Amino acid sequence: MDFNYDVIVVGGGHAGCEAAAASANLGSEVLLITMDMGRFAQMSCNPAIGGIAKGQIVREIDALGGYTGIITDKSSIQFRMLNRSKGPAMWSPRAQCDRMVFSSEWRKQLEQIPNVSFWQDAVVEFVIEDNIIKGVRTANNVTFLSKAVILTTGTFLNGLMHIGSVRSEGGRVSEPASKGISEQLLSRGFTVGRMKTGTPVRIDERSINFDKLEEQKGDEGSYRFSYLPSDDNGLVKRSCFITYTNPDVHKVLETGLDESPMYNGTIQSIGPRYCPSIETKIVTFTEKDRHQLFLEPEGESTIEYYLNGFSSSLPLQTQIDALKLVPGLENVKVFRPGYAIEYDFFDPTQLHHTLETKTISNLYFAGQVNGTTGYEEAAAQGLMAGINAHQKVMNKDAFILSRDEAYIGVLIDDLVTKGVDEPYRMFTSRAEFRILLRQDDADARLTPKSFELGLAKKERVDYLNEKLALRDEVIEYLKNFSVKANLVNDWLVSKGTSALKQGVKLIDLLMRPQLTIHDLIEGINPFYEFVNTLPDSRREEVLESAEIILKYSGYINRERLLADKFKRLENLQISGKFDYASIKSLSTEARQKLGKLQPSTIGQASRISGVSPSDINVLLVLMGR
Repeated sequence: MDFNYDVIVVGGGHAGCEAAAASANLGSEVLLITMDMGRFAQMSCNPAIGGIAKGQIVREIDALGGYTGIITDKSSIQFRMLNRSKGPAMWSPRAQCDRMVFSSEWRKQLEQIPNVSFWQDAVVEFVIEDNIIKGVRTANNVTFLSKAVILTTGTFLNGLMHIGSVRSEGGRVSEPASKGISEQLLSRGFTVGRMKTGTPVRIDERSINFDKLEEQKGDEGSYRFSYLPSDDNGLVKRSCFITYTNPDVHKVLETGLDESPMYNGTIQSIGPRYCPSIETKIVTFTEKDRHQLFLEPEGESTIEYYLNGFSSSLPLQTQIDALKLVPGLENVKVFRPGYAIEYDFFDPTQLHHTLETKTISNLYFAGQVNGTTGYEEAAAQGLMAGINAHQKVMNKDAFILSRDEAYIGVLIDDLVTKGVDEPYRMFTSRAEFRILLRQDDADARLTPKSFELGLAKKERVDYLNEKLALRDEVIEYLKNFSVKANLVNDWLVSKGTSALKQGVKLIDLLMRPQLTIHDLIEGINPFYEFVNTLPDSRREEVLESAEIILKYSGYINRERLLADKFKRLENLQISGKFDYASIKSLSTEARQKLGKLQPSTIGQASRISGVSPSDINVLLVLMGR
């Protein structure tokens, strides 16, 4: 038994698992300390990975050599590509997972990494000498020494759960809170705050009347998060279901507001703006007579359902009485009520872009302790902290991604430059260069960087190069193959696009908004035959990549120019130039915060939490006028 390591990771959640894996795969000897080795990367809230912008983050984690995408594919019971009706910059993969399989697959993965060791315990104190981290002490009075420590304790730091007037300490249901660390860091000058999040009721499937619900099936076909090849996981695919609240539900919920800790003053901390509790919804959006709810299965065979959209800290009986008025839930039985949880976080402006703290050398923070919310944001921070902790202890260069290279770069830059005043969630609107940060090309953007770093393996690079070579073959075919007008005009008209007056290259047809690359496969037989020479396992992603590169090249090139222009406008003076409340094209959040803080420059405005790149572009347009 060794008590001395290169890197110690405190916490076995999504951030901790990625951090431990990254440092270990780069060559560091890692100790992962967690209070429960049966709950690695626990899906303590909804049993899903991905979604708007979050799916892009998971693709980036995978491209860099992380595991969240791989584990998701092994545990997925439904896959959907969101926002298909919009441009490719908005396409976002999302998978419903079996949360038990997800956690067990993470454990299997970590146990296969030789440099990862484990210790089941709670860390209560850091060993610090001359403002340099030296190790940790645990509740069992064991001291482990290390060259770096990564703190990834999620909601466990002084966690306090609320169900109406009932309060209990813990990081999640049936798991104790973590104490000592916040107090120690506060005494050393760290800014410590409190945040709140919540989780909905869990429902017994046998009490649901599915005839009254709208079924939401997954996408047909073989989809995956990871860019690496994989077989079907063999799990039974399951649907989600949609229902709605109604005015009668809202009346019942209103009767419990006096006992809601968020409204009677018990909870003072701020909850997530973009994932509000059901009581917040009915108070904030009084004009709405219904709110959408999603019933999501927790696994392939379990009878437990997660009620997405019904997060609450109301008393148990109030929750049950309201649920009985929701269509399909008239005879509802619950496994446990929804609850709110308060926890400590650290102002992320106290961090470098490497996620190392400015006050104590070699101490890194990742995940919800930095004021974020979501598995994906946590995993991304864990990956980057794990990389940079290894780099630091091995005297190597830091690894930092810029805002035009990755959503991960946007996430970390937002945290350390803007800070947070509410739980931070990633959206595509937070990225000013989102056309450059699509989910389809994260491997092309990031895998070469990770391979140079030493994290991504050669097989991943080879697989990427094969994809790029096949993509270029498709592009060359489209550029060089000619079609004659008389052979395709009838087909073109049937597709709702104009006939040709003379022959053109196939690429000219693809550039028409009415036609897709799959239309060309259907209508142009030589192209159909060419496409069938592509490997079956790679055909769809190669065709998608080629089509996006060709159809959106103008937008991509223009965005690169805008990125350079934006940097030049960083210091543009805006003090006193705007009545923000009157600019309706700004988001509500931006109008509120710009009006309150009155930034003096565009650069300062861009660093205010909640003011998105889209809002900044509105100001730039108005400055131009």
